[in-house]
Amino acid sequence: MNHMFRKLSVTVTQQASALNQSLCRSAPSIQHPAWCCAPGNERQYKGTPTHGIGRWKYLLPKQAPKKKKDRNQTKQILSATDTAHGTLNVKVSGYDMTVVEHYSQYIHNLCNRLGIDVAESYALPTKSTEVMLVQDQGNKTYVDAVLKTHQRVVQLSSLNASLCPVFVDVLLKNQPEGVQLSVKEHTEADFQARFKARPELEGLLAQISQ
Repeated sequence: MNHMFRKLSVTVTQQASALNQSLCRSAPSIQHPAWCCAPGNERQYKGTPTHGIGRWKYLLPKQAPKKKKDRNQTKQILSATDTAHGTLNVKVSGYDMTVVEHYSQYIHNLCNRLGIDVAESYALPTKSTEVMLVQDQGNKTYVDAVLKTHQRVVQLSSLNASLCPVFVDVLLKNQPEGVQLSVKEHTEADFQARFKARPELEGLLAQISQ
């Protein structure tokens, strides 16, 4: 009886081991793609298409397109009060662009130190002036030189009336040679002077509007 039981247990264990080996061979090995690939081989899923997986923008509500702002939009011009001036333009002009640029930077830094609000700082279009000379014999003229005038503007807002004389006095004492300085109230004509006139384009727009 014991001999028969031993034979039965041996056959059962042999069948179980054979079944386990067959299952291990048939079951696919689950390995991480980064671990199983060799250093010279490429990953198989690298070039597969995603078919739109991960796209989320279509879930957001559609927004209306933004309107383009007009670049030539004038800003509000402040009016003068009893204790402060309105919008003032400190204009610097000269033939040497380096000197004009440095002097305008000095004015801007001085305003920052004195607590004066600088609304804007910009450059005006360069103006060219031709110097004509008459020949010794005859009435013909020729261009002897071309002078270019460079202009910079530092726009101030709400300048204190008590501080204005001291501010202008400091500017005049530090004014370099060959540089002209002027302080005036800002107007709409000064804003339009910032843009170059294009008569050809204006003529074409007038023909289209007709």
